[in-house]
Amino acid sequence: MRGGGGAKKEAALPKGCMAVRVGGRGEEMQRFVVPVEYVNHPLFVELLKEAEEEYGFEHTGSIRIPCHVEDFRHVQGVIDRENAGHGHGHHHLHFSNCFKA
Repeated sequence: MRGGGGAKKEAALPKGCMAVRVGGRGEEMQRFVVPVEYVNHPLFVELLKEAEEEYGFEHTGSIRIPCHVEDFRHVQGVIDRENAGHGHGHHHLHFSNCFKA
């Protein structure tokens, strides 16, 4: 459910999914399609808080997350494993500084 970058017309989203754009400083923003259940996960909530601090609420288009793509992919893997029932519910990952790098 990962997408690449590109500024062309957006593809239709599958039901129950949303698009986010991810990229740290110096990186091109890449589009990811993620399940809406992500908004309930503490790690994703932290990413949204950082996005709010960086961009505020007033913008159009996909949610932009100012995190390095590889860090986001790692967070995505953790969330996917936990949602599949293989996680232990421990959230010891700290990505709050990935937005500032």
